[in-house]
Amino acid sequence: MEAATEDFEGLIYPNEVVKVSSQVPGILEEVAVERGDLVKKGQVLARLKSGQEKASLDLARANVEFLKRKMERNVELAKKKLISANENDEFETEFRKAELQLEEVQERFKLRTIVSTIDGVVTERILAPGDYVGETPILKLASIDPLKVEVIVPVKRFGAAKKGMKAEVRPELPVGGVYVGRVTIVDKVVDAASSTFIVRVDIKNTDLKIPSGLKCRVRFIK
Repeated sequence: MEAATEDFEGLIYPNEVVKVSSQVPGILEEVAVERGDLVKKGQVLARLKSGQEKASLDLARANVEFLKRKMERNVELAKKKLISANENDEFETEFRKAELQLEEVQERFKLRTIVSTIDGVVTERILAPGDYVGETPILKLASIDPLKVEVIVPVKRFGAAKKGMKAEVRPELPVGGVYVGRVTIVDKVVDAASSTFIVRVDIKNTDLKIPSGLKCRVRFIK
C-alpha cells in the first residue's frame, strides 16, 4: 500500500464521553477520583450517604437469618407431626418473601455506590461531597483508547476515503509522530456551506500518549 500525497485537516476526539450520574437521589458523601485520574470499568467513583439504607439492609438480613433458623426447626416439627404440613408451607412462603425483600434492599443499597461504566479519564468533577445529587451529573469521563479523528475532506475529493481503508495520522506538536488508523465512517451527507464532508478514522492510543483535542493531518493509504 502507498499513501496518497494529499493531507487533510483533522481533529482528535475521545472515543466516548460519559456523564456519570446516580440512578437514585441523595447527598453525596464521597467522590473517590480527581480530574485527570485514569479509571477502570467497574471502579468506584462516588458514594451517596446511605445510613438509612444500611440500617434497612442489616434489618432485612437479620430477619432472613431469624426466619431461616425458625424454618429449620419447623422442618423437624413437621417430621414429628407437631405442626401441619400446611403451616410449614405457609412459613416457607414467609421465608421466601423475606429473601426477596432482602434482595430488593441490597439492590437499593448497591445503587448508593456509583461505578465507572468505561475505561477512561476523569475530565471534570461537577459535584462535591455534601452536594445534593439529582439529575445533575457527578463527573464526566472520556474514553481515550481508541481515539477518533474527524477528518475534514473537500467534496471534490469524495471517494478518496473508503470504510476499512488505512490512514496515517500526524498529531500536531508537541506530540508529533505518525499513527496508522483505519477509516470507520465516511459521511454520505455533504455540508453545503463549506463544500466538505467528514471522514472518521480510529487510532489506537494504548500508551495514552495522545491527548484528545489536538489538531492533526491525515493522509489516506491507497
